Amino acid sequence: YGSALQAASYRGSIAIMRLILEHGANINTQGAKYGPALQAASYFGHLDVVQLLLDHGANINVQCGKFGTALSAAHA
Repeated sequence: YGSALQAASYRGSIAIMRLILEHGANINTQGAKYGPALQAASYFGHLDVVQLLLDHGANINVQCGKFGTALSAAHA
C-alpha cells in the first residue's frame, strides 16, 4: 500500500487520514500500487476521501501508479 496515508485512502478510512494529515504526512507521496492517495481514493470511489485530499492540497496532475492520474483512476 505504500505510505500509511495511501493505505488509509485505499481503505476509505477518513478518520485515520485526518489524523495522518494532522501529523504532516506528504499528501502526494508516490510509489504504491494505486499511486498517490488521491488516485487510490478516486479508483475506489471514496468521494469523501477525495474531497479531504483536495482540501489539503493534493496534486491532481501527479502521474504514476497503475492509472497515471487521479482522473484516469476515477474513470477506470
